Amino acid sequence: MEAKLRRLEKDETALLKVFLYEAIFIPEDVTPPPRNIVERPELRVYTDDFGTSQGDNCLVAVVDHKVVGAVWTRIMKDYGHIDDETPSFAISLLKTYRGQGIGTEMMREMLSLLKTQGYRRASLAVQKANDAVKLYQKVGFKIANENADEYIMVCDLRKNL
Repeated sequence: MEAKLRRLEKDETALLKVFLYEAIFIPEDVTPPPRNIVERPELRVYTDDFGTSQGDNCLVAVVDHKVVGAVWTRIMKDYGHIDDETPSFAISLLKTYRGQGIGTEMMREMLSLLKTQGYRRASLAVQKANDAVKLYQKVGFKIANENADEYIMVCDLRKNL
C-alpha cells in the first residue's frame, strides 16, 4: 500500500492524541486503557502545545486522503528522554496499516529531517515485548539503556543515513 508522507498541518494537532493512544503498547489478553489516558500529565508532554517547542516535528502518512499514521519528535522529559538536546520519538499507525512498510518509511524520513536540522541523535522508549523493537533496530536505533519493561534506544544521526 502506497502512503504519502507530509508534514502535520497546524489545524491537525488534535490528531496527535489519536495517534498517541494508538502508540500505547497493549499486550495480548490485556484490556486496553480508556482513551482519556492520553490526558494524563506524563502523556500530555507528547501533545500539549505541539509545534511551539524546540525539536517539534511531525510527519503524517496519508492513504486515500486519510491520515493513517504519525511520527513526531520533540525535546521533552518523556520515557525516552536522554538529554535536553535530543529529540524523542513517538510513532504509530492505525492497526490495519501496520506491517506494510509505512512505519519504516516514516521513521527514515523523520531521521533524515532531524539530521538536516542539525541534531546529532534521536531517542525513544519501547516496551521490550513490542515487535516495533525490530523496526527501530532496522532504521538504526540501538539499545542504550533498559529497565525491567522497556528499552531506551538511541539513533546516532551522524553514523546512520
